[in-house]
Order: sequence, then C-alpha cells, then structure tokens
Amino acid sequence: MKNLVFPIISALLLMGGISVFTSCDNASKTPMKAKLIPLEDFFKNPEKAGYQISPDGNYYSYLAPYESRLNVFVQERGKEESKRLTSETDRDIAGYFWPNNEQILYLKDTGGDENYKLYGVNIDGTNEKCFTDFDGVRTQIIDDLPDIEDEVIIGLNKRDATVFDPYRLNLKTGEMEMLAENPGTVQSWIFDHDGKLRIALSMDGVNTSIMYRETEKDEWKVVLTTNFKDEMSPYFFTFDNKNVIGTSNLGRDKSAIVEFDIANGKEIKVLYENPDYDVSGVFYSKKRKVLTSASYNSWKRERYFFDDETKQIFERLNKDLGNYELGISGSNKNEDVFIVRTYSDRSLGAYYIYDKNADKIEKIADVSPWIDENEMASMTPISYTSRDGLTIPGYLTLPKGYTMETAKDLPVVINPHGGPWYRDSWGFNPEIQFLANRGYAVLQMNFRGSTGYGKKFWEASFKKWGREMQDDITDGTKWLIEKGIADPEKIAIYGGSYGGYATLMGLVKEPELYAAGVDYVGVSNMFTFMKTIPPYWKPFLDMMYEMAGNPKEDSLMLREVSPVFHVDKITAPLFIAQGANDPRVNKDESDQMIEAMKARGIDVEYMVKDNEGHGFRNEENRFDFYRAMEKFLNKHMGMEPTK
Repeated sequence: MKNLVFPIISALLLMGGISVFTSCDNASKTPMKAKLIPLEDFFKNPEKAGYQISPDGNYYSYLAPYESRLNVFVQERGKEESKRLTSETDRDIAGYFWPNNEQILYLKDTGGDENYKLYGVNIDGTNEKCFTDFDGVRTQIIDDLPDIEDEVIIGLNKRDATVFDPYRLNLKTGEMEMLAENPGTVQSWIFDHDGKLRIALSMDGVNTSIMYRETEKDEWKVVLTTNFKDEMSPYFFTFDNKNVIGTSNLGRDKSAIVEFDIANGKEIKVLYENPDYDVSGVFYSKKRKVLTSASYNSWKRERYFFDDETKQIFERLNKDLGNYELGISGSNKNEDVFIVRTYSDRSLGAYYIYDKNADKIEKIADVSPWIDENEMASMTPISYTSRDGLTIPGYLTLPKGYTMETAKDLPVVINPHGGPWYRDSWGFNPEIQFLANRGYAVLQMNFRGSTGYGKKFWEASFKKWGREMQDDITDGTKWLIEKGIADPEKIAIYGGSYGGYATLMGLVKEPELYAAGVDYVGVSNMFTFMKTIPPYWKPFLDMMYEMAGNPKEDSLMLREVSPVFHVDKITAPLFIAQGANDPRVNKDESDQMIEAMKARGIDVEYMVKDNEGHGFRNEENRFDFYRAMEKFLNKHMGMEPTK
C-alpha cells in the first residue's frame, strides 16, 4: 500500500548515533566558526532524490530538478543516460510510484491547493495522461495492488467533498469503478492481499468503528467500536487473508504491534511492544510471506527484527554504510535488489543499490553533494522537566565548534514543531542547519501531545493549546537560560503551522522572553480556523473539539488562546509568511493578525506567495522566505548581516 501524501488528524497542522563535532582542542579556546554557507545550498531542490526501483529491478527512477521543479526521471540499471518523463514547471511532483514495469504514476496539485490529481506516463515518455482531471477534487492512493499490474485503488471526494469513495482504476483504459459509496463516515479502506475490499474504518466524530466483511458480496458488520483515544489500527491482512496485523494501544499506554482476529473484533497476541515508546511501523516480505521488522522512534529510529534474513541484510548494509543511519526505501518484486538511503543529523546522505545475489553495494547518487557534513552542526538529544513535572524530550543543535560544556550566552532560536500531534525526530533538517551556520543555537522540543510517547503524554495536550503546551515551550527556553547556553537578550521563536501558532502565543504570553518571532502559516484565531478547514476534515471536527476546544462550549478558553485577540500584549517584532492558497490554515488567519498588529502600531513584516499553500514548495519562494527571515533575525537579534 502506498501513502504518498495526505495528513491525518494526528498531524493536523504539519509542514507537511550522535557525533559531536567540535573544532576546539579544549574548553579554554574560542570555538572556530563554521564556514559561511550560501543560503541557497540549504534550501535548493536536491540534485536527485526519491529513488524507486521497477518491479522487475531493471530500472530505477528518481526526482530531480527541471527548470527548478522536481520532475520524474528514469534510468536503466547499468547505463549512464537517463530520461526525463515529466516536464512540470509550475509545481513539484508531490509523489510517484511504479504500478508495473512500463509505467509511472504521479500526483500533483495546483498552487498548493492540495487537490492532487493522478497522472500516468510510460517509461519511454509516451502516453502521458491525467486519470483524475476533476476540478476541486482530491485524489488519494489507497492501494497500489502490486500483484495486479494494470489496476490501482484510489480515493476521490468527487461525489461528496467531505468524504472519499474508493475506486478501482484501470490503467490501460482509464475506466474507474466505484467499489463502495462512502456513507459519510468512512475515513479509510483496507484491501486484502487479493485486492478485495474487506475493511472500512468509520468515524462518527469521536468514535471509530472497524467494519468488516468476509467477501465483497457480504454486508458490512461492525466488529469493534472505540473512542478515538483508544486505537486499533489495521495495517494489512495476514498472509492467509484471515486476521490483520496492526498497532493497538487498547488496554495499554504505548501502541504495540498486534495480530487481530478481525472477524470477531479481538486481539489475538502482541507481536512486539516497547515499554517506553509507541511502535508505529511494521513491515513484511510479500514474496516470503513473513513479517520482517517493526520500528519506533526513541531519540532516533530503531528497529526490532522478526526475521533473521532481514536482520542479516541490515547487518550487511551496516558493514559498509554503518557511519550513517540507513533505510531500505524500495525493492524489486523478487526482493533481491534494494534501494538503500543513508542519512544523519549532518548529512542528507546518498542512495545506493544493493544487489543481494551479487552481494554488491553500488552508490548511485548523493542527495545534496554541495553540503559538506564537516561544516554542519550536531543534533544532540536533550530533556528537561516541565513546571508540572513532565519530562519533555527534545533536541539541541549548537553552532559548529560548541559543546554543551562550552556553549555560553549564545543567540537562540526556539523552534516548536507543527502538528501539533506530531514529533520532531533526529536527522538532517535544512532549517536547523541554516540557523546553526548563522551562529544560532536551536532548541526543538517535543512538548506534551507530541506523538510516539504513549497515550497519557498525548492526552495531556487536550484543550491545552496556548496553555500547558505553550508552557512546555517556555520551560524549555528558560532551561536554556538556566544552563547558561542562551543569551537571555537574544532569543527568538520561530515555527511553521502549529509552530507558527505557538510562536504567536509565545509572544503573547511571554512578551519579555523573546526578542523576535517568525510565524510561518500559523493559526491566529481558533474560531475562524475551525470554520475554514478543508471539507474532507469536517468528519474530524467533533474530535478536534475534544482535543483543542469547542467553539461554543469552550468559547472563553478559545478566545484566551487565540493570539489575534491579544496583540496588545505583543512587544517583540514579528514576521509572518503565508501561502495564498493554503487549505489548512486559511490566508485570513495571517491577514487578521497583520491587521490587528498594524492597528496597534507594532512592527510587523508580511510575506504572501500567491502560488503556494501550506508551506512553500517552490524553490524560489523558499529562497525569498529564508532570506527575509535571516535579515529579520539579524536586525532584531543584534547579529551582524551576512556578507
């Protein structure tokens, strides 16, 4: 099954081994500054990325820039020349995959509206077509049906903008057959290994029901209903198509990998659980019909192996590539040729092909060869205690040359993540590296509600926007001051999406703490935000009301935590950036804030990009934004302008 794009409610407002490097011989010496790296090197499109391999293993494909937009290229293994299959110049390809050996399918929206259309093109460049050319309609990829070469299952909200119906799409003829009419509550559909529709997950707002049928001729029956706080998420059927494998936190705090008797709605056994973290991924070999591994995030990604053969493959890869973290991003149908991606906190890494039979690892491309990892900063896991006793994990990135022991009175950027029901993870982040290269320490915190730490930690965020969630961010800032790492006069706060909201609330609640703020597509008014969400999020509104607040029942609280009503408390200068076509955080959220700030005579800068949505995808717009942000921070943090 492919899941190329599309947020879920747990990441509502999302943008979408540590090696401590130091240039000091000892703490008494002044740290050597990193070489100043051009801004464009951090934010330009990768040279080559998104590698995949054809089912027969004879070709691989990748995304690379064409006229500054990421397009799909294909190359035969063992040959030097490649062929560009797409020629998009207005918007990057959002995602793509191989449905068979002859064809590539890809998704693209218009101007950031997230109404993705599905396109197809043969690998010789012929027969390019749009399969879902419907205005105002969003296409989902539900199942790529790897054993049925000329068909895929897609979801469309064409009949009803608020829900998605599943369709079987014939890639030869373009014909679509609706497989079920969504009654208005189904949020996802699951097919068995024979491509038969057998499970539907239905939501009434706050309760989720698993609906099941033995065959496609049978009537649906509800086998389990739970409150949204309790999760049983089927991922795929067992290989006999009887039970399902998925994640569950029923009767436990941390999500575990379980086998589930789907016909009777009962958990059979726990396959793997971790005492400290939610287990969120499980993988299998379609050819050998065995579970291979499970994954979870502690301070970085970790794996548990069910299968010795898979474990041996990773051990073999680590033998040659073990200086980096690595993942297998794809394989051929015979599962003997693999695409391998390496990465670290200081490198976007490279792609390799591993030929298992030949026991050969071949490097095919660096993602961003212009990035010198020796000039990058290390991302160190940290934790601190909130004012009410919660342990808040996070990451601290210091400018090159500094350690936790030598870092004193540094300018700091506090960077809360989006979501908010998401989390920051260890790895290369161009924003963080850019800020570190400019001399800033950067603190990222997984405040309460961040995912991966169990049900209790998640629920601690309910109706806490701008309150205890914001306090966690403030407590992290003060922790840096107490450690002596932060110069208390030079602390800025910057975030995107929910992080943009947290930036605004930080300036409202702590006017003396932050010297400046940068809000990137952030919410300013909880009432208007909930009225302007995309129509296909409306089935989640009742759940959103319980998690963030009900506009009627909690109106006083929501007004209290809506920054637009409290601009009189903001004294720090503010920079706001917004995409005009943003479907998640409507442009009016930023317009309101600008109007209110200007009415108070407060210093505010505003950047709007007419061809963008929730975050800037187009390369030239990213350059403009980060260039303006750097200038803004330098001005208000007392930093010297970049030369």
